[in-house]
Amino acid sequence: MVAAARAREAGFRLAALTIDYNQRHRIELDAARRVAQALGVERHIVLPLDLSQFGGSALTADIAVPKDGVGEGIPVTYVPARNTIFLSLTLGLAEVVGARHIYIGVNALDYSGYPDCRPEFIAAFEAMAALATRGGVEGRPVKIEAPLQNLTKAQIAAEAARLGLDAGMSWSCYDPTPEGLHCGLCDSCRLRAKGFIEAGLPDPTRYAVQP
Repeated sequence: MVAAARAREAGFRLAALTIDYNQRHRIELDAARRVAQALGVERHIVLPLDLSQFGGSALTADIAVPKDGVGEGIPVTYVPARNTIFLSLTLGLAEVVGARHIYIGVNALDYSGYPDCRPEFIAAFEAMAALATRGGVEGRPVKIEAPLQNLTKAQIAAEAARLGLDAGMSWSCYDPTPEGLHCGLCDSCRLRAKGFIEAGLPDPTRYAVQP
């Protein structure tokens, strides 16, 4: 949401791609639709891609989501190669619509240790995209923009406020309750809540358990 708003602020028209990868919950897909509408996205594609056929993650297989705090190492909520897959699909869409910039909201400071959120991954993908696409070969390479890469969660929350965004539209939780609440205990909920507290901003998130 914040990355897309930054793109809009930079003067870009917006096309958005949401991947329905048969993840643990559908709530984030509803959130993506709300955000796209609020930001005036001109074309929003929700693309089905069933990564549960691969499994290998607590988000795509019958594996419990950890609730005991943010730990060391790569957690079981890591979806194998997810951002590589997502960016590859987005790259294809960018070629079709003529986009020269792809915005992605990865973060490498307050995060759960995913390898595909690191700056070196973004740089490597951008280099690969220049080799793999018609635009790149013809001298019109796509730029991968990761404006949240080096921000803390507090800084991201503050940026949402600066941009006039309703942070309650966004979704973070890995394991929402049947009532549609953030669980409050998974890594993503803990990092989200910590960001609002450190930013000194009210947290509009509805948690089942306060982190």
